[in-house]
Amino acid sequence: MGLFDKLAIDTKITPSIDWDLLPAETFTIFESWGTKIRDINPRERFYYFFIDGWGAPPSLHLMERGIKHARVLARIDAPQELIDQAVRDEGKSHSLDRNYAINDTLKKWLKANVIDSSHDPRVTPFVAQQEEPQENITLPEANTPLPTNLSTVSLPNKGRHVQEEDIPGIVKNNNFYDAIRNPKGIFNNFLVDNGNDLTTDKTTGLMWQRHGLDITSIRKMRKNVERLNKEKYAGFSDWRLPTMEEALSLMQPEKNRNDLHLDPAFSGDIPFIFVAEERDPGGYWFCDYKRGSVFWASGTIPGGFGRVCRTA
Repeated sequence: MGLFDKLAIDTKITPSIDWDLLPAETFTIFESWGTKIRDINPRERFYYFFIDGWGAPPSLHLMERGIKHARVLARIDAPQELIDQAVRDEGKSHSLDRNYAINDTLKKWLKANVIDSSHDPRVTPFVAQQEEPQENITLPEANTPLPTNLSTVSLPNKGRHVQEEDIPGIVKNNNFYDAIRNPKGIFNNFLVDNGNDLTTDKTTGLMWQRHGLDITSIRKMRKNVERLNKEKYAGFSDWRLPTMEEALSLMQPEKNRNDLHLDPAFSGDIPFIFVAEERDPGGYWFCDYKRGSVFWASGTIPGGFGRVCRTA
């Protein structure tokens, strides 16, 4: 197949496009621990097209998927009017990170213009980024005082119900960076090393995991937090999911080498996290360091990652 020749896909199994695979289904199939994941060879790879709706305008991409594996292979320069129509056809209310399925019209265009063309200029391969090892990041010692040019900030530490119209005020109240709502914002942290994969931000007084918790449903995520407290993770029993303000306080305007809007002291394998807030009238809020913003989605499918914190 010409498209896979161009992308130099190295696999013993002849790759093919799964035209019926929808972005909204991928968590259930590839990330959850339900019955579906048990029927898939961990080395097997699946390929499908999806529309990334975070940017303006939305763009078309080819995804490679497998068990606990996701890699965007290429951007497809399709007619913008076809991409926009596919987004309108699907609607905007249910998607985890504004990823949309293609429609029949776009499918026909791809089959006619991309699939069997090995040198098509409309296909731009992506170069995979390498995660910067966390252990190479050196932070100030735990007893280092807060610099005199910074001040301590008190943020809400209890989750609540939040409506979409509340988000701009939350973002701008502390001048948090948000790629959509406040792209010129910045919140200054001062991170120190607590050892044991922990760091404290002396600006907010919060202690954070530098890595985090793997993707799962909100119900299981809450159980994971309970387990950490029962086990007295790092000697403490008051760990919790961060509030929206606390999670946004870590958001940085510039992306690090892991392509995340985060200080490089944090691991690069946790792109978005649950926050403590629930959405009114329904759903759960997430802080997305990949896209640099917050969004809401179902807390069951596809779920989310976690990074716990506590008041130090």
